[in-house]
Amino acid sequence: MTSAASAYAPAPAATMPRLPMLDGWRALSILAVLAAHMLPLGPARLRINVSAGNAGMGLFFALSGFLIASTLAFHPSVRDFAIRRIARIVPVAWLFILATFPFAHAPASAWLANLFFYANNPPYRMVPIAGHMWSLCLEVQFYAAIAILFLVLRERSLALLPVLCVAATLNRMLAGQTQDIATLYRVDDILGGAALAYLYHGSFAPVLRRMLEHLHPAIPLALLGVASHPSFLGIGQFRPYFASAAIGATLFQRSTRFNRLLESRPLAYLASISYALYIWHPLTTHGWFDPAGKMAKYLRRPLGIGLSLLLAHVSTRFFESYFIRLGKRLTNRRSVEPSSNAAPDAIARETPSAQLV
Repeated sequence: MTSAASAYAPAPAATMPRLPMLDGWRALSILAVLAAHMLPLGPARLRINVSAGNAGMGLFFALSGFLIASTLAFHPSVRDFAIRRIARIVPVAWLFILATFPFAHAPASAWLANLFFYANNPPYRMVPIAGHMWSLCLEVQFYAAIAILFLVLRERSLALLPVLCVAATLNRMLAGQTQDIATLYRVDDILGGAALAYLYHGSFAPVLRRMLEHLHPAIPLALLGVASHPSFLGIGQFRPYFASAAIGATLFQRSTRFNRLLESRPLAYLASISYALYIWHPLTTHGWFDPAGKMAKYLRRPLGIGLSLLLAHVSTRFFESYFIRLGKRLTNRRSVEPSSNAAPDAIARETPSAQLV
């Protein structure tokens, strides 16, 4: 690592800190998305479901950016990063596409765009049952971009993350977009979390601590909820920063009641199956689970939620786990020494909760 970079990022040999509250955030983000898609959260005219879905997505993207930037900061191997991300993301996503697209009569262009994760960009090639794949497309495109940036600039690329985040927000403001799923208009949601990682792990941590250690997470969470509503387009431009501030506040407030909730076992379990929950849950919101009558629709929702949990558990344990282990076997983690107070894999085990609104 160059001297310029080392002032702002941890040394490659350093051990990634154990941050158990991040699993809680992952669980909360997927719960918000599932509630938005599967439950009536109020009268339709109030659009609370839209707000909840956008807020869940905002938390997920911020968390994802934080984890990805942290992973590269502590283990600066683009090869290992790429292998582990592919092993974690691609198999179950492709399995879902193979299982659903034939029945959706998806055209070849949609197959290609979703299999290779560019369907969220114009001309949009989303398939109704796989509408949630847009966020996965955004995620994979971010992985590719940050890997290329890291290959070129190494650790110095981390210092660009806050700049790129602000630039992406300004671009979205100039375009007048807050809800668009295209990467150019949504990537600052991820970059906000990546910038948080750069500030948290580097020499700016004391400044960040002074800003966030007395900020109750409920405040940025409430602002995130407002910013996620389609009626508040102005404040919606700052959604990435509210989500990152909420997560950042809990990084410096380890012993609070809210952090104890985030670190609870139920949320840890939900976090462990959250990616599978996100991928498979649309199967329980279509067909028999989506009848014409509203009453019948919502009476069947508990069964749909239960089946989503069961599918996610089976998928995680018996399918995804194989590829995760394969990714670990194919990578070399020599730069990270085992430690009693560190669990790098627990931090890097990012499961894209929230890939759909």
